[in-house]
Amino acid sequence: MAEKMVKDLMVPLADYASVAHDAPLYQAVMALSEAQQRFHRNIYPHRAVLVTDQAGKVVGKIGQAGVLQAMEPKYRQIGDLKSLSRFGFQPSFLQSIMTHYDLLQKPLDDVCKKASRVRVEEIMEVPGEMEKIAADAGLNVAIHQMVVGQLQSLMVTEADDIVGIPRLSDVFNEICRLIMACPL
Repeated sequence: MAEKMVKDLMVPLADYASVAHDAPLYQAVMALSEAQQRFHRNIYPHRAVLVTDQAGKVVGKIGQAGVLQAMEPKYRQIGDLKSLSRFGFQPSFLQSIMTHYDLLQKPLDDVCKKASRVRVEEIMEVPGEMEKIAADAGLNVAIHQMVVGQLQSLMVTEADDIVGIPRLSDVFNEICRLIMACPL
């Protein structure tokens, strides 16, 4: 059986929500909503918005967690929150951070003002090398990167340009399809 390539599973950029790097968060949320309404590839809606520079090239993305973090600007003062929980810090320590930094006391107060004030470039995730994958890479490489990096998606590259996104749900569905095709 020929190995599936990442490009066979990716969602092309044209099907993905995107906004300019200097757009307000409000515009990113609206773009995500519109993309979810028009995307009927499968039952899993988009969960991120791609961020583009002035030339229209993808330079980052905003996921659901990024939108939630934008409701409380003090999260940026703490640093890399993913590392804290991955390195085994206890829930009581993480709770003490919430108290110490006075986090999420009133995250939804003035949600409309926050959504218009926060710029996409302030909260976007810039993809590192582990989050990128070549379009002609095999599915096994994508699985490895997603598992090791605990990633919900990857950014597919061709000649240093991002051309699509394979999502964890798409890779998972392909693996399930392959398993169900196995003879007993």
